[in-house]
Amino acid sequence: MNLFGKPEKNSNISNGIERRSLLQTAATAALTFPFVTRVNAATLDELVLYGPPAGPSITLAYAVGAGLLHDVAERVRFRIWRTPDEMRAGLTSGTMQAVVMPVTAAANLNNRGFGVKLANVMTNGLLYVISTNPEILSIADLAGREITVPFPNDTPELVFDAVLAHRGLADKVKVSRSGSPIEAIQLLLSGRIETALVPEPAATAAMMKASTAGKTVHRVIDMQKEWGAVTGLGAIMPQAGLALAPAFLQDHPEKIAPLLSGLEKATAEVVANPAAAAGHAASALELPWPVIEKSVPFSNLVATPASKVRPEIEALLEAIAKTNAQMIGGKLPGDGLYL
Repeated sequence: MNLFGKPEKNSNISNGIERRSLLQTAATAALTFPFVTRVNAATLDELVLYGPPAGPSITLAYAVGAGLLHDVAERVRFRIWRTPDEMRAGLTSGTMQAVVMPVTAAANLNNRGFGVKLANVMTNGLLYVISTNPEILSIADLAGREITVPFPNDTPELVFDAVLAHRGLADKVKVSRSGSPIEAIQLLLSGRIETALVPEPAATAAMMKASTAGKTVHRVIDMQKEWGAVTGLGAIMPQAGLALAPAFLQDHPEKIAPLLSGLEKATAEVVANPAAAAGHAASALELPWPVIEKSVPFSNLVATPASKVRPEIEALLEAIAKTNAQMIGGKLPGDGLYL
């Protein structure tokens, strides 16, 4: 797959987890979903985990590929969602039940009454400014320049806007938009732009791709550190986490603990051994394994219960609400957001 070519259809991997239960009741569920089949209260035949083409999905793909979720379902698969609109549509329609998504999106859906709960936070931030211009070393150096930001009116742009406002640069930096990180990277490598804000592993991919072409792309600004200056809570940006749909919460409450435990174990193993993680995640994310391996140290991967980092989550949501309150559903969500 050509990372910098036209996006392809969703990919998926299966860990082929097959475990036999000696005791099964004859009762079957009356209601089924396209990818969740309930045999009884204790058995889940299949679960599909969805995630973005970004750092936390390394954890999901590794957890599936390494067989760490065998206590959750007989078969567990992982699939990529490509755009925030696709992700939101999947959750609201009921075709996605367990999804890694921006914390802002989870807040929005919860405020709109969809019953989505944020189970954990899976990254403390993975946004970086990369540039072909070696003179850009800080946010201040962007004054009078242009930067391209993916996902218009979504988390990356709103976070960047908040940082610019905090630094007094809101009217001094021109922000252009791209539909996705891949599009931003294409523009950067073609020389049409010189600076972009992208998540991991896109930042690492751009740097490695440029190197093979005899060019240099620099990682110039760690947005997590900039965000810490905005909030005063340290370099922690609880950018994305696992959200669970109401149907999963209601039909399989006993699967939540093993799911979160498996992801916690997967996170520790990914951080400890990025090369092994890359072996499981490369095909799922449609990225070369060296990109995955090198991106892990910059992805700030965690598996923290959402309720434990509520102050950091609310700091993010409050800052974004100052610019675009509708992004989080018009208000700060209450206890109902947190699992």
